Amino acid sequence: MNSRKATAALALATALALGASACSSDSKSSDNGKKSSSSQGTSAAKDAALTGIVNASDQKGGTVVMENSDVPDSLDPGNTYYGWVQNFSRLYARTLLTFKPAAGKDGLTVVPDLATGLGKASPDAKTWTYTIRSGLKYDDGTPITTKDIKYGIERSNFAPEALSNGPTYFKAYLAGGDAYKGPYKDKNPNGIASIETPNDTTIVFHLAKPFADFDYLATFSQTAPVPAAKDDGAGYVKHIVSSGPYKFASYQDGASADLVRNPQWSQATDPIRKALPNEIKIKFKVNANTIDNNLLAGNTTVDSGGTGVTPQTQAKVIGPKYAKNTDDSYAGATSYLAINPNVAPYNNADCRKAIEYAIDKVSVQTAIGGPVKGDVATTLLPPTVNGYTKFDEFATPDNKGDATKAKASLAACGKPGGFTTNLTARSDRPAEMAEATAIQNSLKQVGITANIKSFPAGKYFSNFAGVPSYVHQHQLGLMLTAWGADWPTGYGFLDQIVDGSAIKPSGGNNLQELNDKNINAALAAAIANTDAAARTKAWGDIDKMVVDTATVVPLIYRKNLLYRPDSATNVTITQAYLGMYDYLLLGSSK
Repeated sequence: MNSRKATAALALATALALGASACSSDSKSSDNGKKSSSSQGTSAAKDAALTGIVNASDQKGGTVVMENSDVPDSLDPGNTYYGWVQNFSRLYARTLLTFKPAAGKDGLTVVPDLATGLGKASPDAKTWTYTIRSGLKYDDGTPITTKDIKYGIERSNFAPEALSNGPTYFKAYLAGGDAYKGPYKDKNPNGIASIETPNDTTIVFHLAKPFADFDYLATFSQTAPVPAAKDDGAGYVKHIVSSGPYKFASYQDGASADLVRNPQWSQATDPIRKALPNEIKIKFKVNANTIDNNLLAGNTTVDSGGTGVTPQTQAKVIGPKYAKNTDDSYAGATSYLAINPNVAPYNNADCRKAIEYAIDKVSVQTAIGGPVKGDVATTLLPPTVNGYTKFDEFATPDNKGDATKAKASLAACGKPGGFTTNLTARSDRPAEMAEATAIQNSLKQVGITANIKSFPAGKYFSNFAGVPSYVHQHQLGLMLTAWGADWPTGYGFLDQIVDGSAIKPSGGNNLQELNDKNINAALAAAIANTDAAARTKAWGDIDKMVVDTATVVPLIYRKNLLYRPDSATNVTITQAYLGMYDYLLLGSSK
């Protein structure tokens, strides 16, 4: 999904391992949101929001102001893959299950949302049944039924011609998923047969193969209900029908959105949301440094992107005046370089290995702001995700690159003098552009000339790096990206970036177009295994298999150096959404 010291990371990973033994609804708590000791209010101090709630308040009112340096891929809950939108969309789009709005490890607990409880699984983890609450309504007063949830899944997973940004887990795992053409092409009013809705409050999923993480999948925004009569494909984003405590008062594509209270929402049917602010405003295409300045001045509540302050602002906020308002959170995400073997000369494994050995990862870390912005990575899985196993397949002295090994690999692939290549990054993300420059300098030392091509974040995957035809035509051999888990297990992290089935005509995240039959089979076997310990081990093994292909260069286990103004209330980090602030809790005293 488009990341404390080692002991804390290990503790979190252990907690995840204990909470990820799906296949039985008893394996995860169904707590409906009552406070625990870790979610009590905390005074403002450096890193206070990592484990507590800063400026806790039950006061209703105020306006939360959000800003973002680019545009979202989409605010349509069925057409998004950015982590911040998954977090943000919970304000207006309820899902079957969600992550508990709470501080610390409690925020990783899966709790019922539209549903009355967690999924009831068959012993083989191929059939999952949910019951939703009675009395649910959209913002127009019409009732929400399980048929709307089914329709939302159908449109989001089976209509790439209209909605291409999100993942396709349901398509991959539902029985008959390969044959169903989606609601816009298949006019059968019954839709896909493997999702049954025997009544308005029951929904049953029949899978073609076991899927032990299904409760995590039920937290995804694609399970938000969508009324078929109001849907017009890609245009739905302009008039989203709300199932949450807020509805859209206005939406200007690429510019802004304004959310106000939904009078049809009832806390009686939604015990996990407090819905304290009166209004939530979000602005797009605001310069990243401007956002930082607005945060420091108290004019903005939060940078919705959740990736932290820019390198230019970092030196100021770690100083004595502002440090107490910062939280340096592991993002549960890894920044990495994708190497596409379908772009010459990377069809030769030795040319890919030359890239692996040439890059000075410490220079990349320094370019983005040093250790405060993350640790040097040697694996795709970050230490905070269940299944992480430490290894280093392309070790170099002090992680600073090895020119000798890089040049030997160049000679082995028939390019002893080096070559010219293209390297992509997101133009509105200063840290990623800084990474690109550091990599460019590293490659230059061994005779490889990297021309940097930059693209806007909002269209990076849908129009450029995530479009294989564009990548091949424009010879985009090296592509910078970052990835966090769709849910905090190895499968939730790896599947969409390394499985061959995740390669899509557009909106893809498997940028290296990895389609290795052994890796594909290992992923399928692991997620079908109802033994939690065996699954956990498998994720580390698969991670190593991927890195061994030399199609990815792990760079940084990312941290987000976040800033919270004094006016922000109920501020806490959620590891479920990439270490950003939890937007369901966030309020404002203004």
